[in-house]
Formats: sequence, structure tokens, C-alpha cells
Amino acid sequence: MANAIEKKLLELGVELPDAATPVANYVPFVQSGSLLMTSGQLPLKDGKLMAMGLLGRELGTEAGKLAAKWCSVNILAQARTALGDLERIKRIVKITVYVASTPDFTDQHLVANGASDFLVAALGERGRHARAAVGMASLPMNAPVEIDAVIEVA
Repeated sequence: MANAIEKKLLELGVELPDAATPVANYVPFVQSGSLLMTSGQLPLKDGKLMAMGLLGRELGTEAGKLAAKWCSVNILAQARTALGDLERIKRIVKITVYVASTPDFTDQHLVANGASDFLVAALGERGRHARAAVGMASLPMNAPVEIDAVIEVA
């Protein structure tokens, strides 16, 4: 039987994928004491980028929000792999949202809401977090968004 968080994810229409494997020389997560840090997660859905390009040119804010949501889905997939059980998450401490965008695009914070809204919907109070949202000239594989996380665990 699925745990409460995985049940909530299914209610939200999300089935966690298998955690993505690294595409370069890094590990997907590191635990130090009660903190789990994830490497940057891309908006992968069904094993492929669900969007590509720059916000403000190829993509609009709503598409960016959806991409940010899928980055967060992949963060939770990494957490499940690391912890074995999402119920071990005490809280999302902080996320950093990197948004590939044109120089005149200034809605990085709104794109980041796609991740923040999803984490709160999935985890409740445990999903409330500090964050930074920053614009980037480009991201790996032409991804529009990449997000890393610091998670407190039991």
C-alpha cells in the first residue's frame, strides 16, 4: 500500500517516475546528517524533456511553471530513491530554481511557483520552503528549468 505522500501524488495525477540517472560526473543526491541535497533536476517526463528553450522566447510563463513542476516531481523521485520512503521527509528546506530565459524576461519567480505550488500540494506544510529563482543564459540539454533541493529528513 502506498504511503500518504504517494497517495496524495496520485490524487494530484502524478505517478513518481524512477529517479533519473546522472548524465555527467556527479551523484544525484548526497545525504549529510539529517539533510538530503539533490543535484539539479530537469523537467523530465516519461524519460524525456517535456519542454525545451528559453523563457521569453520559445516558452511562456505557464509552460515554465509546468516545467518547474516536473523538476519537483523528479526531486521527489530522487528523494524516494535516497530514502526508500517519502514519509521520511520532514520538510523541504530550500529549492533553487534556475530559469533559462532571455535577458528581458523577469518572471523567474512566477516560473518557480510551479515548483513551490506542487511541493506544497504534495507535502502540505512539509513542502513549504525558502527558495531562490534566478535567470540563466542556458541550461543543460536546452532545458528551460533546473531545480535543486535541500531536504530535512528523519
